[in-house]
Formats: sequence, C-alpha cells, structure tokens
Amino acid sequence: MFSNAGILTKSDQIVLDLNLDEFDRMFAVNVRGMAACVKHAALAMVQAQVKGSIICTSSVLGQMGGTQQTDYCMSKHAVVGLMKSASKQLGEHGIRVNCVSPFAVATPMNCNRLEMDEKEVEKRYQPMSVLKDMVLKSEDVAKAVLFLASGESGFITGHDLVVDGGFTS
Repeated sequence: MFSNAGILTKSDQIVLDLNLDEFDRMFAVNVRGMAACVKHAALAMVQAQVKGSIICTSSVLGQMGGTQQTDYCMSKHAVVGLMKSASKQLGEHGIRVNCVSPFAVATPMNCNRLEMDEKEVEKRYQPMSVLKDMVLKSEDVAKAVLFLASGESGFITGHDLVVDGGFTS
C-alpha cells in the first residue's frame, strides 16, 4: 500500500507567525490521514494474513529543519516517526513499512504553491542537487516507491529512502 497523502500551505508558516488553523489542517491531512491509511492497510493485511509492504511519503524536510513551512516540516517528521513505529510493530506479521522522502518535485501542487509552471520550479530547484544537469521528476520518486514495494527490498523495513540528488548530504 502506498500512502501519498499530503498538502502544502501557501503561507510561509514561520514559527513567529504560525497560523494554528493552517497547522491543524496540515496535520489532519499529512499526519492523521497518513496514520489512518497505515492503520487500515495494516489491519486488512494482518486479518488476511498477507505479508507485504506499506510505503509512506515523507519529505526531505522530514530529515531536517526548515527556514519556513514549519507545519509541513513538523508533519513530515511525524510521518517518519509513524513509519518507524509501524515497522517495529508490524514486522512480526511480515509487513514491511518504509518511507520515501523526495526533494522538491514540480508537481501541480508544488507549482500551485509557488505560483510557477513546471519548468520554472525545476529551474529553481535543480541547482540544489549535487547531481548536475539533473532534475528530480515524479518518475524518479515512483521508481523508489516501486523498489520499496518489490521483493528486491524484502529485508528493508523502517527505512526512509531519501530521493534528493544529494541535497541532504
């Protein structure tokens, strides 16, 4: 099961100006929504005695702090915590739980937040990768998810696979 629940806010959401209504909305989707997906997938898998994989989308901001988007950063840290706890609890049932944490991708949601088109978003973030002349695409994230869902990652659980072109290195 792949849980890709997540939203962004348009405001900067720095600590001193944190809008708690936006914060609550962010956590309702990014954390509570993710927890509900993991819970119900795990229940169905355990009841059916199905071994398999649960993959959650976090973010590179789940690995570090941010100069803005405090609520988003906190929510993605919570997703990593959920994954780590679920991996410990569900391993005895043969269920692997992992995260994929991409850097910025020019998705419609991100383009909308930045009020830029796809090429502008890619141009903005490409210099931050240590892999020169490369830009992160949705397909790169999908390939990482497919790896975590496949038997090729059969002994991997509790792992956060960062897909960021070396940004966090």
